[in-house]
Order: sequence, then C-alpha cells, then structure tokens
Amino acid sequence: MEKFKRKVFYLGGFDPRGVRFYHQLYREQAERWSAATGKPVSVSARRSGPASSAQWTVDNPADGVETDYEYLRWEDMVGKVWIRNPLILAWRSIATYVGHSRFMQFGRMKKLRPGPVLTICYPPFLAVMIPLLFALVPALLLWTVLPFWLAALAGIAVSVALSGRWLNKLVVPWLLRFTYYHHCLAAGGPGEALDERLDLFARRIAQEMDGPWDEVLLIGHSAGTILSMSVMRRVMEYRDGRVPDNFAVLGLGQVVPVIALRTDAAWYHADLAALTDRAFRYVDISSPPDGAAYFNVNPLTLVSDQCAARVDMLSPRFHLFYDPENYHGGWSNKYEAHFDYLRVGDRISPVDFISLTAGPLRLDQSVAAFRTIP
Repeated sequence: MEKFKRKVFYLGGFDPRGVRFYHQLYREQAERWSAATGKPVSVSARRSGPASSAQWTVDNPADGVETDYEYLRWEDMVGKVWIRNPLILAWRSIATYVGHSRFMQFGRMKKLRPGPVLTICYPPFLAVMIPLLFALVPALLLWTVLPFWLAALAGIAVSVALSGRWLNKLVVPWLLRFTYYHHCLAAGGPGEALDERLDLFARRIAQEMDGPWDEVLLIGHSAGTILSMSVMRRVMEYRDGRVPDNFAVLGLGQVVPVIALRTDAAWYHADLAALTDRAFRYVDISSPPDGAAYFNVNPLTLVSDQCAARVDMLSPRFHLFYDPENYHGGWSNKYEAHFDYLRVGDRISPVDFISLTAGPLRLDQSVAAFRTIP
C-alpha cells in the first residue's frame, strides 16, 4: 500500500525552550496516542533542517502514514529578549502598559473576547499586590512585638522568599515577558533578524508545496499564530497568490489580536490586509477556557470585512477528552492549558495534535469527524 505522505511545518510560540523540549513533547504524546489507539507510532531523532529548522520523521505504519515534521526555529531570538532580572522586567513592563494604554484597542478586544483582556491586565496588578501583601501582613503582625524597622525587614524577607513562587504559579513573569515582547514587536516591527527568518521560512514552505506530499500543513501555536500570518503573506508573494488544494494553515491557541489590535502596528495590518483576498484553507482551534486565546475570532477579518480564505473555527472541547483529575482547569493551570493543543488527552480526539499530524485523516476530514461529536 502506498503511504500517505504529510508535510508539517510547526511554528511555535514565545518560548526559549526550543526544539529539544518540543521534540520530546511530541515523542511523549505519540506514545500516549499509540497506547490509546493500539497503533504504534515511531518518532525519529532530530536532524538539522535547511531553513533554520529541525526535522524528524513520524511513521504510523498501521494507517500507512508518514509525516515529515519540520520545526521552524526562532527560540534563539526569544532567548535574546527573555528578561531574567525581575527588576528589569518590572521597569520594562511600565513601558509596555503605557504603550498598551496608548495604542491597544481594548474596547474592541473586549467585544471580541473578554478573557484575553483580563489576561493582559492582571499580571502588573498581581506583580505589585502579591509582594506587597506578603511583606505587609507579616510586618504588621511582627510590629506588635518588634521595632518597626525590624518588623519591616522581616516582612520584606518573607515577601522575597514567597512572592516568586506564587507569581510563577500564576504565570505572571511569563505573561509580562510576553506582553513586553509583543509591545515592542507591534511598535517597531519584526526587525532585520526576524524579518530574514520569516522570509526564510516562507521560501521553504513555498518550495515544499510542490513536493511529493498528500497534505502540507503550516501549524502556528500561540505567538506562532501571529508570525504565521506574516509568513503566509510572504508565501503568497512567492507563489503568485496561489497555493495548492492540499495545503492548509492551522492555528492553535490563536493570539493574533495581540498585535492586530494595536493601532501602531501598521506593518502587521499590511500583512493581514494582503491576505484578505487570497484563497487558502485556514482552521482555527482555540479553547474558550484558555484565557490567552481568541476563540471564534477570525484573524483574517481583523483589518477588513473581506475574507477569501475558507475558514473553520473550533473549540477543542478538551473537557470531553480528559478525565477530571487530568483536565487543566483553574487559574493555576492557565499556562499548562495553553499547551493542551499539543497534547493527547485520556481519550483520542480527531483534532488532537498527533491525530492531526500523524493520523490517517486529512485536516478537512478531521474537522468533519470532530463536528459529529455530540
């Protein structure tokens, strides 16, 4: 039997962990998928790719599927802007939220999806209030038996010891880094290095569309969905505005409005506008409980009412596929919930990550199968 050959380009989010982490995550999820389906899936070792990328092969012999998986790397750029010093992060966050207050269309964002507004706004509040409370409460209690200066020092020590743990649990430092980077991206554009990298990705994707593939997918996750729109604009330029029918763009945990709703991001508005009259397949899978994602928001209509793409927008309905004890719900699991798009639940979904990238169904068939689930 001739194999079904799939080509996957994966463009990840704002994460310095990079390809080693994501390759291992893919292997782990492939093992979970194999255990649940009884179909062994093998994942090869990583090898260097031709376009600042890493590649591995995914083999699903039971279904006759072979996937060439290409991880588009930009974690080196994330690492260069990843702020580790909390004082520097706090200082730069001030500029971030001044910029957001001037240029972000918060009213429109709230109408699209109120959850991400809270996700953007709560980190600076908690970054101030949690250290303050951890310092103030013990200081006031100790002031009853100690001199004020000594009680204040003790309160500061308690705050230093405990605040970081709680802030990390609530994903505050990561969100502050995320918002600072995208504030700079909106205001200043991608810059020379990222611009060259995105162009490299686009040339590679445009070239591979003519390869021996039954399906070609460009998958963006989280902040990768922002960059995937810019990549697609370039792909269309390289392909004279036409892409084959076996190509599709898949957005997971889509966050495009983070840049698109900034009034100063003219460069990005131009990228989106260039796609409004281009015919291609776009599927968006974003979860309503994911506070960072824009569920049911078509990124291709954020700058224009016109949209020539064939679009489907789905909720992955993770709660149907996870046992309650394993479901990433609640505030403390917001970060993990944002990565469930890349995982396999306790039960197989037609649109879980391994089914989409290594399973026997084409993307349209997976979407159709998912829509039949009550």
